[in-house]
Amino acid sequence: MKKTLVIGASENPDRYSFKAIQALVSHGHEVVAIGLREGQVSGVSFNAEKQAFENIDTVTLYVGPQNQTEYYSYILSLKPQRVIFNPGTENPEFIAQLKAAGIYPEIACTLVLLATGQYE
Repeated sequence: MKKTLVIGASENPDRYSFKAIQALVSHGHEVVAIGLREGQVSGVSFNAEKQAFENIDTVTLYVGPQNQTEYYSYILSLKPQRVIFNPGTENPEFIAQLKAAGIYPEIACTLVLLATGQYE
């Protein structure tokens, strides 16, 4: 299963990042996460620290374009295979940087990809 980093994690069950962590875990994926504050969802603990996680296959974004700048170099340093831009997170500037680094930017919804068996 693909190790996934969720950026924008929240303990609020109304947030899509919360639902994504639950869905990823229930589908058997290894999940790590970063949020604005400390928390835990489905056994995945997180805080605001940009840790040097290893073997990240996918980064899934739940922060708007205006708040992504601080994550650019961090995400690039992790060398993931892809970055999923969930609805509302699309960012042409960052997409261009990812492509230049050989990282696949996917504009999609993590929850839909999981529900339809397309989270590859």
